[in-house]
Amino acid sequence: MENRISKVIFYKPHLEDLWFREAMMADPETMSYNQAWGGTIPFPREKWADWYNCWIANPNKCFYRYITTGKSRSFVGEAAYHYDPDMDLYLADVIISAKSRRQGFGKAGLLLLCEAAKNETIPELYDNIAIDNPGINLFLQCGFHEEYRTEEIIMLKKQLI
Repeated sequence: MENRISKVIFYKPHLEDLWFREAMMADPETMSYNQAWGGTIPFPREKWADWYNCWIANPNKCFYRYITTGKSRSFVGEAAYHYDPDMDLYLADVIISAKSRRQGFGKAGLLLLCEAAKNETIPELYDNIAIDNPGINLFLQCGFHEEYRTEEIIMLKKQLI
């Protein structure tokens, strides 16, 4: 597995590649972590162009990439961060497709995401994770620490600079 994880790279998706995001968002098993906020998320083709222009073509304080691996460069997940003006901070997001979980892709993707943010001189990344989401452990393993918690979420933070 170590060899496989070392080949994890980011891929900047093209508009036609958004089929993978649509499939992940529609998969109940992949989106099981999101039960507190409704589970699956519709991402129909008619929304792709606007979403693409916001997140990829003309990013404004955001970053979005697919996590790929192996010689085939198969898509296994996505990693992103964006600036949240209401909270005045950058929020991280990593989703690994259900069939690719427990193989180290989440950790590799999150570490690559932190490196990308650091290269853009973003001082710290946060994520607010549902209190029952096992993904909390992934963030803790990657150097995030608990900033605070409520009955619904745990806010995690990693100092980058």
